[in-house]
Amino acid sequence: MNKVLFRMLSFAFLLLGVFLILALLISRKQIHGFDDRLITLVSRLYSPTSTAVMKGFTFVGSGLCISIITLLIVFMLLIIGYRRELIFYVGIIVGSGLLNLVLKMIFHRARPDIHRIVQASGYSFPSGHSMAAFTFYGITIYFLWKHARYAWLRVTIVTIGIVMILMIGISRIYLGVHYPSDVVGGYVISAAWITASIGSYERFLEKRWQSRKFRSKIVT
Repeated sequence: MNKVLFRMLSFAFLLLGVFLILALLISRKQIHGFDDRLITLVSRLYSPTSTAVMKGFTFVGSGLCISIITLLIVFMLLIIGYRRELIFYVGIIVGSGLLNLVLKMIFHRARPDIHRIVQASGYSFPSGHSMAAFTFYGITIYFLWKHARYAWLRVTIVTIGIVMILMIGISRIYLGVHYPSDVVGGYVISAAWITASIGSYERFLEKRWQSRKFRSKIVT
């Protein structure tokens, strides 16, 4: 195991530990103070305009919208011949969705029943929208960062990604379908998933490059 992979896996395990601590606090009902304070803070933003904006961000973070955008990116990767990246890209996003379903079934946390603006079914922890947003925009940032040639473009890509991730998470709190701790939990476990996956992928690319280099030496 090389140093980069070791560091990324170590960070992923650290994030997993944070997630488990958060889950423990939720199970013991010791996080209501944090949730209540943030819900109160977000509720101060209520207005017809804010509600329309938040519904828009929630739609952008929905499974339908993420799936459509992912299919468009997959089509683009196919056209330009990036099949290896395509498999990794789709695997990360699909894996995140499956992980969310498993975690929801494990923790069985009911959704909040106050300040409800829209309806949502299923369990609450961790937030599926937050996980989907963090995974989708996180992995998209990773690929675009690798291919962006200019510093200003990289800064723009990261800024847009961060804003989208945060606003989608806030929209779920605003609309009353998730506790803040659901959103934080979704971010943390998604970050762990992406970190471990990117570390493994980078290791795969390194080994592939070393194998090609070795074969070229034999040929010459």
